[in-house]
Amino acid sequence: MAIILRLDRVMADRKMSLNELSARVGIANVNLSKIKTGKVSAIRFSTLDAICDALDCQPGDILEYQREAKKPEPEG
Repeated sequence: MAIILRLDRVMADRKMSLNELSARVGIANVNLSKIKTGKVSAIRFSTLDAICDALDCQPGDILEYQREAKKPEPEG
């Protein structure tokens, strides 16, 4: 996937634990952990809003887009 989650980096910068962020955002540790490790395919705007509010950051601090390398076309 071309979207990379940088939540772990922002949390480390803010010295905030998963438990503390989970309590502030109001979502389960397990769900926040999945977001942190990038094991999600979607995130609600309301969740992103709450995370940004708790960490005092912008969505772009958490989400990054990296274009995937195109696969070479088969010859023929």
